[in-house]
Amino acid sequence: MEIQLSREILERIPDFKIGVIEYKNIAVGDSPQMIRGRLQLFQESIFFELENQPITELPGIKEWRNIFKKTGKDPNRYRHSAEALFRRVQKQNYLTSIHSAIDINNFFSLQYQVPIGIYDLDRLKGPVVIRIGQEGEEYIGLNGRKNSLQNLILSSDVNGPFGSPFVDSDKAPVTVNTNNALQIIYLRPSTSQEDVSKLTESLMNMFTQIHGGEAKYHILGCQ
Repeated sequence: MEIQLSREILERIPDFKIGVIEYKNIAVGDSPQMIRGRLQLFQESIFFELENQPITELPGIKEWRNIFKKTGKDPNRYRHSAEALFRRVQKQNYLTSIHSAIDINNFFSLQYQVPIGIYDLDRLKGPVVIRIGQEGEEYIGLNGRKNSLQNLILSSDVNGPFGSPFVDSDKAPVTVNTNNALQIIYLRPSTSQEDVSKLTESLMNMFTQIHGGEAKYHILGCQ
């Protein structure tokens, strides 16, 4: 799948970068007990850490709030998905297991404090463009609501927007019937090129360890 970054994003955020992973022939199902257990323990650890530190001062959360500001979206009204996860944990509204793909997404999003999207590749028609939403653009999100995409970073294929670091749409969700998937890691701009490659490869390796199949990754943005 061809993935492109818009010039507008790079002009507003010169050090913007994303990790892109394509998976083929995977098997999504219930998470192994090891994943469910690690996710639960990790959330409990985060809960105690947040007693002494505001969520908005966490490095990754803060960086992505600033990105929203640079694209013209109020981060107090539109919280990126990683911040939304941390706020759930802070309320002890812990994430429960959904299925193996979503659970790993959530685990890495909490670990690295970045939004991560995963999509059913067979429901997309390339090329995919990462760009800033225009006036009037919207979609029904996985939150069940109609979401305005104006000034939000979003992912769009030939049929229109399908994903965002705010909330993904209901157009291409990964399910237990998914065989091929596209994963987008909205990396922290301050992360070094070496570290973004290590992070992306680490996520890819854990994902294929659980789901089988084949995978490849690349980094888009500041090189």
